[in-house]
Amino acid sequence: MLMQTASKKVINGWAMYDWANSVYNLVITTTFFPIYYLGVTGDGNNATKTDYIDFLWFRHIPNSSLYDYTLAVAFLIVAISSPILSSIADYRGNKKNFMKFFVLMGSLSCIGFYFFKDIHTLGLATILLITATVGFWGSLVFYNSYLPEIAAPEDRDRISAKGFSYGYIGSVLLQIVGFVIVMLAGDDKEAQSNAVKITFILVGVWWFGFAQITFTRLPKVIPAGINNNNRNIFSNGFHELAKVIKEIKTLPVLLLFLGAFFFYNMGVQTVMLIATTFGSETLKLDTTTLIITVVIIQLVAIVGAIVMSRLSDHYGNIQVLLFVVALWIGICVYSYFFLINKWQFFGVASVVGLVMGGIQSLSRSTYSKLMPLTKDTASYFSFFDVSEKIAIVIGMFSFGFINHLTGSMRNSILALVVFFAIGFLFLLRVLAKQKQILQTVSGAN
Repeated sequence: MLMQTASKKVINGWAMYDWANSVYNLVITTTFFPIYYLGVTGDGNNATKTDYIDFLWFRHIPNSSLYDYTLAVAFLIVAISSPILSSIADYRGNKKNFMKFFVLMGSLSCIGFYFFKDIHTLGLATILLITATVGFWGSLVFYNSYLPEIAAPEDRDRISAKGFSYGYIGSVLLQIVGFVIVMLAGDDKEAQSNAVKITFILVGVWWFGFAQITFTRLPKVIPAGINNNNRNIFSNGFHELAKVIKEIKTLPVLLLFLGAFFFYNMGVQTVMLIATTFGSETLKLDTTTLIITVVIIQLVAIVGAIVMSRLSDHYGNIQVLLFVVALWIGICVYSYFFLINKWQFFGVASVVGLVMGGIQSLSRSTYSKLMPLTKDTASYFSFFDVSEKIAIVIGMFSFGFINHLTGSMRNSILALVVFFAIGFLFLLRVLAKQKQILQTVSGAN
């Protein structure tokens, strides 16, 4: 029996969660918070290339490296916890409740950033950055797992792109609101600081508020373990996890794609997370320039998500991903050798936006297409998520460590080139394996 795509109301409700949560990814992780963080932990001397701080057992560490390490810890927590929690959610059929928990954790953490005001509250900020990151990425495991449940395979590229488009539009709107609030504060440093902290509160309220639309429209999930309710919930979770691992091992194309995604996404997510700090510390760009740059990325990403979805219909998902990863390699090489001023930064940002929207949207839909028909959608997407989070841990740690070691964020870009290149090679293997399987099936017929 062929799967039917859910109603427009359900699809739009699902996509609204991208609208709700993407403000965190833009305002908190990409623009306002990194800039605010560097300002609070820095010495205020723009002529100084790097600001060093002492924190816990770290002594004389670049403040940007501490930021990278903090995010790496958060992603490691998500990578460890999500397979177990998603397996429990599949077994019990309650992944919406898990999603609600992570939304509440993340949104409250954003509101809590209001109390980060100086170096003495850095400990609080570090904890909140971890819980906010865990809340955001933890919720995405369950959100993404709804895609194969509400969309037929032929519609998943389009619907995935729709979600990302909603997210880019919503995040830009709140970004502009935040920018206006900061501009109205004038030149007074304390007023500007309070304006930024108000924006943190708005992110939390926006995220939690609009997520309620998604929660009211997502369908009920049939528990995968409906016939085994007498088992312990944790043993059930591990049972579902073991079952999915066993199934994935028998799916060579899916397994190879996870390898490809692991490496190229290591580069994608690292670029997204460090773009603002790179512009601030290495190019010494002002806050207005950085915010304009991020808005450019978000707007172009809308086009990128839609265009890549259309191209995949004509050329195939893997072929388009190969093209996009090759563009990412070119961006990194250019940035290492030639990126020195804000106009070049604007140009690179435009290309980054185009490939960022396309690769994120297409990666999600491609994985959902390669999955078998199953009730364990959250468990399957937890492997997708774990690949993503461990990749980010390695990517952020590598970027921060090279910066820490050499004193230059530009040198860290070379690591990204390696990540993208390995991902490209894995995608070639995916394509070869798909052709091999197709030839085998054709020969058997």
